[in-house]
Amino acid sequence: MLALTLTSSGREPVKFAKNVPMKITKSASSQDKTSLKKLYVKSYGCQMNAYDAARMADVLAPEGFEETRHIEDADLVVLNTCHIRERASEKVFSELGLVRKVKEARASQGRETMIAVAGCVAQAEGKEIFRRNPSVDLVVGPQSYHRLPQLLAQARSQGRAIDTEFPVEDKFAHLTPASSARTRARGLSAFVTVQEGCDKFCTFCVVPYTRGAEMSRSYEQISAEVTRLVRDGVREITLLGQNVNAWHGLDANGQPAGLADLLFRLSQIEGIDRLRYTTSHPNDMNDALIAAHGHLPKLMPFLHLPVQSGSDRILAAMNRNHTVQDYIDSIAAIRAARPDIALSSDFIVGFPGETEADFQSTLALIEKIGFASTFFFKYSPRPGTPGADLTDQVPESVKADRLARLAALVEAQRHAFNESMTGRTMDVLFEKAGRHSGQIVGKSPYLQPVQVEAGADLIGTVQSVEITGCSTNSLFGRLAGPQPGSSGQNIMEECA
Repeated sequence: MLALTLTSSGREPVKFAKNVPMKITKSASSQDKTSLKKLYVKSYGCQMNAYDAARMADVLAPEGFEETRHIEDADLVVLNTCHIRERASEKVFSELGLVRKVKEARASQGRETMIAVAGCVAQAEGKEIFRRNPSVDLVVGPQSYHRLPQLLAQARSQGRAIDTEFPVEDKFAHLTPASSARTRARGLSAFVTVQEGCDKFCTFCVVPYTRGAEMSRSYEQISAEVTRLVRDGVREITLLGQNVNAWHGLDANGQPAGLADLLFRLSQIEGIDRLRYTTSHPNDMNDALIAAHGHLPKLMPFLHLPVQSGSDRILAAMNRNHTVQDYIDSIAAIRAARPDIALSSDFIVGFPGETEADFQSTLALIEKIGFASTFFFKYSPRPGTPGADLTDQVPESVKADRLARLAALVEAQRHAFNESMTGRTMDVLFEKAGRHSGQIVGKSPYLQPVQVEAGADLIGTVQSVEITGCSTNSLFGRLAGPQPGSSGQNIMEECA
């Protein structure tokens, strides 16, 4: 029996098993004819998809939808898809088969369910989704989800609806702001998309084809959204973009401005404790942005800067338009500006034509830089990208072997970085209660969960914490000074 987990955004997972009859029991809420319609969103992939999923819920709220964690209660199921990972489309079609069973079970009780496929797989596959799974009512690309209410109405009246165009209109100008209650429920940290699309055309990447050309939101739009979030209790903002450090706009005097200027201006909004940005391209790490890491205390000392390979030959084949030395020089400048900064990166192993020597160069770069965390993947061809047409594909067995060797190295670096935190004192943003009574959990400047014995009254505040130990994925510590409601107890003394 094979189980698949479908997760509503920020919710607990609910599991369905293949080839098992499904029984749907009406809940009290579903029997109440005056209740709101239920929305279930499953989001895949990157932080921008998480942001888009939340904005979809905001757009649909005025139409009478409220989110549910139970797919069997949903009047509308949205699969917000990602096209980056291997066999992304096939995974979506597999899940659609399970969602279809929910739709059929609800239909047998006279309960309508609509299914929408959104995101980058929707953009790439378009009408093919209807052909392969006729139970789908709506297909919408990532640039058109602001039109969800109209598309739902069209699907009801005409049987189905699709919008995978790149509209001239600015979708952000049409999005409904989240209510204060929804913002508070989502927590103290929030994503804000400031840039979309990419003009780099790396040969392995589908983003230019599914998200379109680079587009930057205006400072006024971004500032208004951030101000609303902070007003409703958000304390940490992460600026998002497929190539976020390519953001450009105008400053207060109408002069050209870049991401560094945007960060400086946002840091002046009262109530913001922390700023971050992701994901960046090495070619857009300009001097002003590097300097901002040294001048802005609210800009956290953690940077995700993908390099993909440590071989100049492979970087050229990927159309990255920078060399290994260019990357090393950028990292040196960043560390000079902010000595306590930690780094993460992306690596692809087994890109077409990659030799063992190329791979060894990648390992050597990882050893030289030293990363706090790393994302790594086997290359898999994406239809329509130049890399998919290359003839010198690397055998799967070789890719798997290289991935395992790279994983061992970066995991050792990650664990060493966590261990190096022991004995340090750092500011922690406390976000929620822990699993155990009297425990609260926060986030370090380096995105690590930090667990401390302290009172719940500290949730929503930044406190100084002495790190006393670590596990595989978390840090443990004690408040560095006496605090009301704190036991001051040390919950772990050494790394596991």
